[in-house]
Amino acid sequence: MQKEEIKFSDSCVFEGMTSIRAIIKSIDMGISDRHIEKILYDESKIKKISKEIGYFKAVSSKYGFRLEGTTNERLAEMTLGTSHGGIVAVTGERTIPILSNEASLPERGFFAMIQGIEDPYNFGYSLRSLYATGADGIILPKRNWMSAAGVVCRSSAGASELFDIYEAEAEDAVKIFKAHGYTVVCADENTDNILGKVSLPLPILLIVGGEKRGISRNILDAADILVRINYSREFKASLSAASATTMFAYEIMRQNCD
Repeated sequence: MQKEEIKFSDSCVFEGMTSIRAIIKSIDMGISDRHIEKILYDESKIKKISKEIGYFKAVSSKYGFRLEGTTNERLAEMTLGTSHGGIVAVTGERTIPILSNEASLPERGFFAMIQGIEDPYNFGYSLRSLYATGADGIILPKRNWMSAAGVVCRSSAGASELFDIYEAEAEDAVKIFKAHGYTVVCADENTDNILGKVSLPLPILLIVGGEKRGISRNILDAADILVRINYSREFKASLSAASATTMFAYEIMRQNCD
C-alpha cells in the first residue's frame, strides 16, 4: 500500500500548528469531541519551536494529551508532506451525528453538501472556501473523506474541525432541509439560471458535484433551483469541485451580507 493510501485510511494524524490549533478551538467551542492523545515534536527543532512546545506543556493536562520528543525521520514516516513544521498530533476519531428532523438549524443558515468528490485535498479546499465565506455547516454522505481527517484538516487550513458536520444521504438531507424552510440549490450546467444573476437568499442548502460524477439525477430533480456558472469563452470541461464551491459560496455571501 502506498504512503498516501495508508494516510488516507488513517484519521488520527494531524500535521502542523494550524491543524492542531483548529482541533483545540473546536474542543473549546464544543463543536468536536475529538480527543488529542499525544503531540510529537522533532527534537532537532526544539529551539525553533520552543514557543509551541511551551504552550503544549502548559495545556497538556487540560486537554489530556502527552508530549513526546522524537526524530524527524519518525515524523516523516507518519506524515505525507513537509509542512508539519516539526509538530504532529495523534488523536481519536470525531463523532459525526446523523442529520435528523430534530436538528437545530439556524433560520438564515447556509449549509453545503459536495457529492462525488474524488480526493480529500479537493474536499479540504472546498471546506476552506465555505468556512471563509460564512457557511454554518457541512453535510456528509455516509462514505466520505473524513476517514482522512488529518489530510482534510491540513488542506482546509483547519476549517474541517471548526464546522458543524452532520452525516446524511443526499435524499434525506434534501427532505430535512426543505422541512426547515431551506432552499435547495444545486450547481448544474443545464439551466438558464446564471450564478450572479439569480437571487439566492438564505436559508440555503448548497449541493455541488464532483468533476467526474456530478450530482445525481434524483437530487437535481428534487432541488428548488438549479444554477450554472457562466464561462466567458467556450470551454467543455467542468471546474473543479473546489473552484465551483468557492464561486457559489462567495456569491451567496455577497448577496446575504448584512
